[in-house]
Amino acid sequence: MPKASSAAQLNRMSAEPGLPTGYLHSVETGAAVDGPGMRFIFFVSGCQFRCQYCHNPDTWKLHNGRPLSLDEAMAEVRPYKGFLRMAGGVTISGGEPLMQAPFVGALFQRIKSELGLHTALDTQGFLAGNLPDAWFDPVDLVLLDIKQIDPEKHLKLTGQALQPTLDFAKRLVRLGKKMWIRYVLVPDITDNDVDILTLADFVVSLGPAVERVEVLPFHQMGAHKWESLGIDYPLARTPTPTAEQVQRARSLLASRGLLVT
Repeated sequence: MPKASSAAQLNRMSAEPGLPTGYLHSVETGAAVDGPGMRFIFFVSGCQFRCQYCHNPDTWKLHNGRPLSLDEAMAEVRPYKGFLRMAGGVTISGGEPLMQAPFVGALFQRIKSELGLHTALDTQGFLAGNLPDAWFDPVDLVLLDIKQIDPEKHLKLTGQALQPTLDFAKRLVRLGKKMWIRYVLVPDITDNDVDILTLADFVVSLGPAVERVEVLPFHQMGAHKWESLGIDYPLARTPTPTAEQVQRARSLLASRGLLVT
């Protein structure tokens, strides 16, 4: 189960009078890697994971983002609605969007009802157990980040338990939601053949709800953020995986019949 502090944060936000306020790290227009087609992406702030390979540690603290209302958020995306209807849609990412579940849920509702756009949620699903099924009604696609399939390695890598993420994946199957599974390949941390095949077997068990598996090579582009925040970066000496390492991981996943990109 999620830590009490995370659940308490959600409860406090839910209890605020009136419409929920969000905390936004940044937006990106014309993105092509966070869902189908071209995407408008809201990157919200706040995350209870402390992934060793995180390239946006500046999103960890909720109130590091700028506050904005639902109307302000809609005003950000509304000018692009015509293009997005034809070319893609809206993705809400982070940080971890479920840290701001009241705001993010209300924003998804308005994007769907007012703009009629395809919606995607990029999450590790750890806090999903706090939410009713109806929260996910306006979500068309979930980009589900599975950080590591070995529970002990997952805890060491992220600081949090694995099981809530796996439970969420199974729940999405029950809800009839489509998924893309995302897996960051880190040399000596997530590139073990046994771990990758175990992940593949779990994903296969989810059936046709999983449309694809994305293997995302680790990179060092966020290293300067750790330094600027005065945080020790545990993977400072970890290399980017070679093309051969990436291809091996993709081949192992594909050997179970999965569509892998």
